[in-house]
Amino acid sequence: MNWYPLLGLLALAYAVFCVYLGVTKKPDALWNMGKIQWFVKTLGEKGAVIFFLFWGVLFAALGIWLFTL
Repeated sequence: MNWYPLLGLLALAYAVFCVYLGVTKKPDALWNMGKIQWFVKTLGEKGAVIFFLFWGVLFAALGIWLFTL
């Protein structure tokens, strides 16, 4: 069995989740977690959003790359 497409699908799902979290800042229960609040405290509100968008784009590229293997 070829595992790369499955890993690519998981990476794309995580990318969608990161972009959703960065753009909407919802759900509130997740956005108010300690680790994310630490990101907000350290990076600032805009920096935390950019952080999540960066990880979303990175994992989208990883997912697309895994689909091409």
